[in-house]
Amino acid sequence: MLVDTQPVTYQHVPATAEVRDQWVNSRLIAVLMDNVMPTLGAALLAIPLVVFMLWNEVNGYLLAAWATALLCMVAFRYRMLGIYRLRFDSQEGPQRMAFIKRYQWSWGVIGVLWGSVVGLSYGRASIGVQFICGMLVLGQGLITLVSFSSYLPVFRRYANAVVVVVALCLVVDALTNRSATAMPLRTSAGLLAMLALFWWLLMSAGKRLHQVYRSSFELQFSNQELIDSLTQQTRASLRAVATKNRFLASAAHDLRQPVHALSLYADWLATEPDMAREISPRILQSTRAINELFDSLFDLTRIDAGNYKVRLQHVDVQQLFADLALQFSPVAAGKSIKLKTHTQPRQIWGDPVVLRRILGNLLSNALKHTSKGGVLLSLRQREDMLLFEVWDTGVGIAREHQQAIFQEFFRVSQHHGTEDSLGLGLTIVSKLATMMGYQLALSSEANRGSVFRVMLPIYTQEQGMPDVPT
Repeated sequence: MLVDTQPVTYQHVPATAEVRDQWVNSRLIAVLMDNVMPTLGAALLAIPLVVFMLWNEVNGYLLAAWATALLCMVAFRYRMLGIYRLRFDSQEGPQRMAFIKRYQWSWGVIGVLWGSVVGLSYGRASIGVQFICGMLVLGQGLITLVSFSSYLPVFRRYANAVVVVVALCLVVDALTNRSATAMPLRTSAGLLAMLALFWWLLMSAGKRLHQVYRSSFELQFSNQELIDSLTQQTRASLRAVATKNRFLASAAHDLRQPVHALSLYADWLATEPDMAREISPRILQSTRAINELFDSLFDLTRIDAGNYKVRLQHVDVQQLFADLALQFSPVAAGKSIKLKTHTQPRQIWGDPVVLRRILGNLLSNALKHTSKGGVLLSLRQREDMLLFEVWDTGVGIAREHQQAIFQEFFRVSQHHGTEDSLGLGLTIVSKLATMMGYQLALSSEANRGSVFRVMLPIYTQEQGMPDVPT
């Protein structure tokens, strides 16, 4: 099992431009869909008015076909709005985009139907009726500006459909209609010019209103990101304070015991100088405990402060294992357990000091919690990485503790061998492994033993890399 050796952090990662655009577009689509219902209501009010004004003025069958088609589209768009409310109102980004792409053709059809009102009336109905129908189409264009400009593709599709149909109606009427009610060519040309001006003004206003919508949502997105960042930084600060307090309290607790022992031994030596031979080993043991704690604290401080220097070079694995075996063999012999190493002759690219510290801490931890059997240090190679492994037949680690053991000063209270443990060895291992780009894995079963794996990805074996200050 790959172990997350680092505590939870709250580092804010800014959203990508793609994520920002998806969020903003989804909000623009939401505004568009919120404005669909008012346009449906306006259409239902306008259809009877058009039918009333054009009754007995134009062909009744064409008028009925137009009204039927528009009513069908209104019913269809009402159903479309219901689908959106039911399925997509709570969705974000891609889902809303897919919905709007599926149904945006309906805006074009509605635009064609409203533009065709001019085709029904221009040059055929009385001047007053034509004026009313023209004003009605003009009103539809203004409704478009307010209701659909939040999402430009739909706005352009609708507005272009209305304007193009009206323009075609004017051109066709000017070229073909020679009835008594036909408009002069000069009038048609003037209306075409006014229509082009109206289209340009409509597009310009739509783009500006769309930009207002977009800027508003982009600002809202940025504000939310800022709030999230401040919230995460606040949590990180509170956690850092709690960690520092726990760190100082634990360090003070672990320092107090050997320092108190040293003072007792000093008093004892002052009163019983002839017992120096018995007291000296105890003084040495307490001094070593203090030095070990200070070394660990200094290592943690240097790593966290970014002052730990990494010096990459070729490392002879066999020599590294021999040095570690020489260092820890007396400890294993003192507990009557076996310490073995296994590797093939090879060199790797890394920092020998860091590797010795990582593997040494793992060996020390394994020996400390193993009372029978043995400990094995080995190196294996997979296709994509090298694996340093430390096996032991010790007490093992229960699953509920397998994440916590990498935290500062954590000790499993019921484990034999934790009484004089500082609880920093595995913390240093995890931090050094993270610093070097290695992965740390743990497999363990209570009362059966453990295996720690330090995995070096193949890319960390690239030679010629400069010294890396971290």
